[in-house]
Amino acid sequence: MSITLTANYKETLSAEVVEKIEELLPTYHLDDMLEFIDEKSEHVFMNHYEDYVDAGEDIGYKAVDAFVEYYGIENVEHCVDAFYGTFDSKEEFTEDYYTGMHDIPSDIVIDWEATWERNLRFDFDFIDGYVFSNNW
Repeated sequence: MSITLTANYKETLSAEVVEKIEELLPTYHLDDMLEFIDEKSEHVFMNHYEDYVDAGEDIGYKAVDAFVEYYGIENVEHCVDAFYGTFDSKEEFTEDYYTGMHDIPSDIVIDWEATWERNLRFDFDFIDGYVFSNNW
């Protein structure tokens, strides 16, 4: 049985979790909190819910979910700082990264894939189109 039934969550969840929910109610929606608990756990809710929601509102929940799946929910607090954006490929990110720092003449041909492999792959992770720094 799902605990997302708002009628009985106070009876189903631990007193500590119910207290946390009531503390967060002015800011966060009850249905969203209960759904999060259903999908994750009471423990994860107690320790990471606020960081998860704040990051989701800042960079988007799909990006946060990709980060959490790769690095783990225990690292969600680093998600926003690690986020570099959304790109179609590693090469697209690499070109954006370097052209943002340098004026590269248009007549120079650069192998962006090799540049990623040689330099950036050690400091960044490309996850489902999202790029995150792995140096946090």
